[in-house]
Amino acid sequence: MRSPSLSMTPGSGLRFDDRCDKMRPRDLSFGVLPAGEIPLACEIFHAWGILRACATCALLAGCSQGVLDPQGPVGADEKVILFDATTIMLAVVIPVIICTLAFAWWFRARNKRARRLPDWEYSGRIEFVTWSIPAMIVMFLGGIAWIGSHDLDPRKALGSAKPVEIEVISLDWKWLFIYPSERVATVNELVLPVNTPVHFKLTSASVMNSFFVPQLGSQIYTMAGMTTQLNLLASNAGTYAGLSAQFSGDGFSDMRFDVKAVPEDEYEEWLRSTRAGTEYLDAVRYAQLAAPSGPDPPHTFGQVTPGMFDSIVHNHGAPIGSSPTSALTSGRSL
Repeated sequence: MRSPSLSMTPGSGLRFDDRCDKMRPRDLSFGVLPAGEIPLACEIFHAWGILRACATCALLAGCSQGVLDPQGPVGADEKVILFDATTIMLAVVIPVIICTLAFAWWFRARNKRARRLPDWEYSGRIEFVTWSIPAMIVMFLGGIAWIGSHDLDPRKALGSAKPVEIEVISLDWKWLFIYPSERVATVNELVLPVNTPVHFKLTSASVMNSFFVPQLGSQIYTMAGMTTQLNLLASNAGTYAGLSAQFSGDGFSDMRFDVKAVPEDEYEEWLRSTRAGTEYLDAVRYAQLAAPSGPDPPHTFGQVTPGMFDSIVHNHGAPIGSSPTSALTSGRSL
């Protein structure tokens, strides 16, 4: 790296020339800086700029497939809530940081104009400000949470159109999706029609788990012997990442699946090709799926035993025909 040219003026410290890639503070005082350390200072500026650029790129890359890149109305509304809450909190955080730096600078030891009151202990006006602002922040955040929790109730239907019904079972360590009306099922792959509401019914085959598609929104838990409900909609065609957001054992990190949002005609074609498959999901095949394993590649079932989801819920996730406690004593390790 070439050395920057410098000009020394009495009492003004060092001034970096424009040839240091324009990354120079004017009249930047370093105190007494030996001439041999001047190139090192310029290198520090260059390294700091590169670090900031890398951090910015990493943050932007992380937003491309997460909650900050919503692909449905639920995810979009949750993004608005996130931004609103962040803005409200920054209204306190930023002034506090600025005031902290300002106080530290003003009350520095060399500032003779700073007025120090070592015996001061109380001010009603300061107490009013320091308590009223946090109280307003809590009120604003509470209002946003209250309104958002009702508007984005997972059980609330999205529009008046008839939704696609999908039953979800979290297994060790995979996801089983049953389309009861179409009598087909998939493992670790979820296919949805674009711009069509989807109504999920969810349960677990063993421990509590968590179903989450960040770009569509609304993470929700699954529990054995219980049913939770979720309504989502994909506004744009594409493939979105789904995952388990709840630690559930050794294969937890493999509990990922793809959500493929496709046009209506492609969805119908996918249903026809899936029904043409010969693999049948019955009690015996489900018992095999319920055994701990992973990672499992995506595959489909062309036929499904009717009422399987309700039987799984009633049996607390255990293989159909066995005792409900077998799901908890299947030898899985946590």
